[in-house]
Amino acid sequence: MKLVIAGSGGRMGQALIEASLADPAAEIFGALEVPGSPLIGHDAGERCGRMSGVLIGTNILETIEGADVLIDFTRPAGTLAHVRTCADRGVAAVVGTTGLSDDDKRTLAELAGRIPIVFAPNMSVGITVMLKLVAMAAQTLGDEYDIEVVEMHHRHKVDAPSGTALRLGEAAAEATGRDLAHDGVFTRHGETGARQPRAIGFATLRGGDVVGEHAVVFAGTGERLEIVHRASSRANFAQGALRAAGFVAAKKAAGETGLFDMRDVLDLR
Repeated sequence: MKLVIAGSGGRMGQALIEASLADPAAEIFGALEVPGSPLIGHDAGERCGRMSGVLIGTNILETIEGADVLIDFTRPAGTLAHVRTCADRGVAAVVGTTGLSDDDKRTLAELAGRIPIVFAPNMSVGITVMLKLVAMAAQTLGDEYDIEVVEMHHRHKVDAPSGTALRLGEAAAEATGRDLAHDGVFTRHGETGARQPRAIGFATLRGGDVVGEHAVVFAGTGERLEIVHRASSRANFAQGALRAAGFVAAKKAAGETGLFDMRDVLDLR
């Protein structure tokens, strides 16, 4: 499986490179960084102490020629440009970028008509199982339990709430017939009034070097259920992304297209 890793110099990019170098089924075929990066021209594995034989470049067209899958954990504008190029060249894609707008997601869905794409704001296997548990709990507990989503990430994260927190809220909303655009509460300040019965609240914390923590709280009368996931490193995200890459590579080989998520990868539909 020939992989191109976008954002190869970032923390997630380096986790992907380490995981790929350790996986006999994966081959680092190309690595991309933004123009002007001091890493351009260096070996993709240099920073993690294992040479890959692949130099980091900036030209998406040259880099993906002959590749099977692009893995992209960058920024929305760059991701969409990369995936458009993949669609033109018949290269499958795994997208873990967060902060995509509704229009961005619609664009991904359109491009998935031409290539197989796995899009998930969190590639963790544990988070994927958590989504299933949240939907089950929300449906079973019903409107008698208030739902709140709490997340914390490192000080450098630029979007809020996290894409994973939003996906957890969506899972609860879908399971209970709610619309997150209407029922989601993302800001509380001053005199807010009583909590609306079907609201789904979000709280965002930022600080330190926290890789990622998410909790969904179901607060009832006399009891509280919390479903919690804590990530202590990015290795779990990288391992999930490689599983997703294998999934879309198989779809590509079979001539299939479509937009998938980690539930499809793990057969949890």
